[in-house]
Amino acid sequence: MSQPAPPPNQPYGAQPQAGNPYAAQQPAAPTGNPFAGQQPGQFGQPGQPGQPGAAFGGGAPFTPMAPARNNIGLGLLTALGAALVGAFLYGLIAGAIEREVGYIAVGVGFLVGFAASKVGGQNPVLTVVSALLSMGAVYLGQLVGISIIWGDLTHEPATSVFFDRFDVISKAWNDAATFKTYLYLAIGAVGAIGGVRKAS
Repeated sequence: MSQPAPPPNQPYGAQPQAGNPYAAQQPAAPTGNPFAGQQPGQFGQPGQPGQPGAAFGGGAPFTPMAPARNNIGLGLLTALGAALVGAFLYGLIAGAIEREVGYIAVGVGFLVGFAASKVGGQNPVLTVVSALLSMGAVYLGQLVGISIIWGDLTHEPATSVFFDRFDVISKAWNDAATFKTYLYLAIGAVGAIGGVRKAS
């Protein structure tokens, strides 16, 4: 008479348990923290780079710092270019509407300061130079505006008035200057400081 075959994966001669024949083979479920006895640096735990068991990549990832911008020369050139562009735009608008607007002076200064700081970095020299160039840009823009208005009255190109009669329009600016005229120069400098801070 043949013996009954044992269930798979059981040693020969094992007796089945009542109910579940595999109950005796089930491992006990783990309880608590399975890593409680390990020290930092063991397998699966973060450790120091180069040690066994260190976390992949040597610990917590880090964000690399952005390269420092500290090119004063390029920042000054950028400020000068922005001042010339701002002066031209200021003059076009002032000449077209035949009056000045404080917001435009702020915008010119902001453009100069922002561009200089964005390219040249955070340097006090750029802040001072941007403020001075902004005042010059507003002044130059006022002269361009006068040239446009004068050209419309005399039917001459504004460029000819600006370059051929620069001394005349400078004197006209000086004679017509009021407190508001000088205030716009100061507003341009304030806008430049704001642009530098915004770019930082």
